[in-house]
Amino acid sequence: MHTHDPDLVRDIAARAQEMRIDALKMVFQARSGHLGGAFSAAEITAALMFHHLRLNPDQPEWEDRDRLLFSKGHACAILYSAMARRGFFPREELGTFRCLDSRLQGHPDRLKLKGIEIPAGPLGHGVAVGAGIALALRMDSSKPSAWSAPSARASRAKVYVLLGDGEINAGIVWEGAMLASKYRLGNLTAIVDCNGIQQTGATADVMPTEPIMDKWKAFGWHPQEVNGHDVRQILEALDLADEVHARPSVIMARTTKGKGVSFMEYDHRWHGGVPNRQEFERAIEELQKGLESCRN
Repeated sequence: MHTHDPDLVRDIAARAQEMRIDALKMVFQARSGHLGGAFSAAEITAALMFHHLRLNPDQPEWEDRDRLLFSKGHACAILYSAMARRGFFPREELGTFRCLDSRLQGHPDRLKLKGIEIPAGPLGHGVAVGAGIALALRMDSSKPSAWSAPSARASRAKVYVLLGDGEINAGIVWEGAMLASKYRLGNLTAIVDCNGIQQTGATADVMPTEPIMDKWKAFGWHPQEVNGHDVRQILEALDLADEVHARPSVIMARTTKGKGVSFMEYDHRWHGGVPNRQEFERAIEELQKGLESCRN
């Protein structure tokens, strides 16, 4: 496991805050979208996109790339921001979010935008699809570059699935978890954005899932738990997951719905709520202050 430079940690934290600002502007302009779960996933997405994943924006279908499956697809504003800032498409295109014929649909569409791995509208499919991709990557021994590279980290592509804690209400999540365990898919890591809130209320009220860590462990996964807004903890957990080779890994990232905007935090109404002008300006001010704090 690497010791991560403090400057890198600060940089990723600042990028996460910039992504929140992008997402807020996108949803406000479109008058439609999902901010609460986008904000809670900002540091996780930034850590993956700007440090951990092996990607090539100039060749988004590079065969040896790591795969990020954004299973909580409704939160895609944060993913689009990261992709634009990573160089997959011009940042100016973020202004087309949720417009007719835009590549930036309200739920990711891999047929419209290269770099998107799976369509994600109906929740729950990411783990099962990720298990299938991870198994296929392991079975495909026809590419020497995927097996004989000098370092263990570069030896083959890995699959990362980001899903929400409300999403794990879906039974297919656990079917995928069983399959991944059966085939000992060490090249698969799931990250649960565990913000405790889903569309209609607290997850503990809608469908209690605790003890979540014990459930994943019982299904044969290697579990870790982190503060999902602490970049250093996220990076260290991703490093450790890469060192687990005999079974899939899950990172339980404890987060805050609506993170970064005081009146959105912990409030299920901001799952899909759109701010008015006054709320937008207040939110921008709070996020800008958070960005300044990250940079200092």
